[in-house]
Amino acid sequence: MSVNALYTDLSGYYDLMCVDIDYQAQSHAIHRLHQIFGNGGTTHLDLACGTGPHVRHFIDFGYASSGLDINQPMLDIAATRCPEALFTLQDMSDFKANEPQDLITCFLYSIHYSDGIEKLKACISSVHCALKSGGIFCFNAVDKDKIDNALSVKHHAKQANDLFTFRSGWHYSGQGEKQSLRLSIEKTNPESTQLWNDEHPMVAVSFAELSALLAAHFEVHVFEHNYEKIIPWDNASGNAIFVCVKK
Repeated sequence: MSVNALYTDLSGYYDLMCVDIDYQAQSHAIHRLHQIFGNGGTTHLDLACGTGPHVRHFIDFGYASSGLDINQPMLDIAATRCPEALFTLQDMSDFKANEPQDLITCFLYSIHYSDGIEKLKACISSVHCALKSGGIFCFNAVDKDKIDNALSVKHHAKQANDLFTFRSGWHYSGQGEKQSLRLSIEKTNPESTQLWNDEHPMVAVSFAELSALLAAHFEVHVFEHNYEKIIPWDNASGNAIFVCVKK
């Protein structure tokens, strides 16, 4: 199965897979950070937007919001959810915005889909070019040196007669610039059980390395991975929210 085949084939199940994610809380937290650090503008672009749930909330906050993704079935769902928004099929490592942006976001650790340091650098450069003066780039990330390969998350969801079990977890070998996100989806009904497994190659980077890459283009602020409170990163936890103000 190809890198993105699971999402392509199961795009209709994506929202079910993410049913436990509090998109409103995430969007509201970044909106608050934009009010604190941003330039007061309301143009917004969401990288790796998927089916558009974050875009929906930013539109409701009053932004002129848009999104991009490499998966057309996802974008088709996003366009239905957010008919006011412009969605484009683009790779976030090398994209062009339709107009200069005040805020660019990348949720759900999707910054790691830049599956190597050079692609990550290209993504950061593309974001910098797409932002207005004083615009900000907000995303969350995981520190490669804090990954525990034994940990994973699991949840269940029902759709009609089907019971789904979703599992995901990070894996890092301990060296190099590649880590992976391992996913499995089990679909069970009275007639059968089906199982999909997939592994997504992603960039592995420490927070020190990531901050150094960003510093050439941005004033960087790092916060705890907490969407309820704005708390400076404690320099110890392995997940964080980055707020990057264009220089």
